[in-house]
Amino acid sequence: MELLIVLCVPALAAVISTVATGRRVAAATTVIGALVVLLTALWVAVVAGSGTEIVAVKDWMSCDGMSALLLLLTSFAGLTAAIFSWGYLEKMPSSGRSGAGRRYYLNFNLFLLSLLAVPIFAHVALVWIAVELTTLLSVFLVSYEDTPEALEAAWKYVMLTCMGAALALMGVLMLYWAMAISGGGPFTWQGLVAASSRMPPALLMTAFLFILVGFGTKVGLVPLHTWLPDAHSQAPSPVCALLSGIETSAVLYAILRLLPVFQGISGAAASWCVGFGLVSTVVAAFLLIQVKDYKRLFAFSTIEHMGIILVGTGLGSADAQLGATYQIMSHAITKSFCFYAAGAALLISGVRNISSVRGLIRTSPVTGVSLILGGLAISGAPPFAVFFGEISILRAGLRTGHPWVVGLLVVSIVVAFCGIMSHITHMVFGNPSSEAVAVDLPRTCVGALALAAIPVLGIGLYVPQWITDLLGCASAFLGR
Repeated sequence: MELLIVLCVPALAAVISTVATGRRVAAATTVIGALVVLLTALWVAVVAGSGTEIVAVKDWMSCDGMSALLLLLTSFAGLTAAIFSWGYLEKMPSSGRSGAGRRYYLNFNLFLLSLLAVPIFAHVALVWIAVELTTLLSVFLVSYEDTPEALEAAWKYVMLTCMGAALALMGVLMLYWAMAISGGGPFTWQGLVAASSRMPPALLMTAFLFILVGFGTKVGLVPLHTWLPDAHSQAPSPVCALLSGIETSAVLYAILRLLPVFQGISGAAASWCVGFGLVSTVVAAFLLIQVKDYKRLFAFSTIEHMGIILVGTGLGSADAQLGATYQIMSHAITKSFCFYAAGAALLISGVRNISSVRGLIRTSPVTGVSLILGGLAISGAPPFAVFFGEISILRAGLRTGHPWVVGLLVVSIVVAFCGIMSHITHMVFGNPSSEAVAVDLPRTCVGALALAAIPVLGIGLYVPQWITDLLGCASAFLGR
């Protein structure tokens, strides 16, 4: 019942947003619906963290520790994005178009529905459908500004990720073929793991490569990343929070859940994960230095972190998998906060160019402090959660005898830290331009920033026991 509630609430909110007589009704409905989803997801996470699987429809819809973690992260980001959207849209010129607000909340709720469906579905074919729907239901949000740049970004987004989805579908079909050869069984995460030892290794390897490249396109792994900075910079900032913080993690989740299936080719699969992850991390780190748009800055940071997580899972040890799981959580909560800070900067300055923004700490102290906090947190400064996730992966790399992998990761993390903080300090400090004036952010934007900052600040200092249990259960599924 709980999982059905999670799916039904955003669907109902989408319907109400369509027939609502005003944007505020749609906004309020969306916030209330997202709150109900978060409370339900909290209950699911606590139960799943104790080791109990919640089953709504056997072999079709269920939630274990790994999926409950993603469900919780998605629902929290959905609530903060809904709150931030309320005030953000009222300040954006594009929202003055007739019916634009209602269309935004309709698409927002449908996009959130597709993101929530990814961890809830247990049938692999349904997961593929849900992943593809995250693109189809968010492309109109990417193009919401209706500028030539936004339309181009949306076109590139849908074309490249749909091509990736087609490759991933080939991998899924090969897995279905391999399962049929092995004697059949439920086409679920657990069913595939149980049958994996009887599947032909050559067919498994081919399926793995199709899935890694196909879903990797949507994750933004280098060299398949070219759509991501454009889409994540042109979409409204609360949508960027979901795209960078949640959507990429949701697709990566689909890859990670299949890794135990490839245990017969574990050495080859691990090498591909480490290789793709390292290339993505290194390239993204150096791209962060030359970026000119602060929303693209955080988008390239997403590519870097997806690479770090993939390296962590590829290392294979229990410590590395726990560190990767911790990194999924820390990145999701931190990156969504970063895009809210970037959205606040856009409301204050009206421009995306880093060189055109200075002195935010004077014109808008809330925005300036939020940007500094977000930059430090996402670049891996202690005592924020990202730092501990990265340290866990680095320590696991040394313990498993991969010093060259650790060395490349350390160089990339240091370069990324310097790139991010050099850009952000330029924006926050210094003298603002003579035309700049102090501007008050909408109260809902300030509220969303405050709410999103709680786990960013808190989890690095103290992790509640129920979250520790949930992370332990989630990481255990990566090794099965």
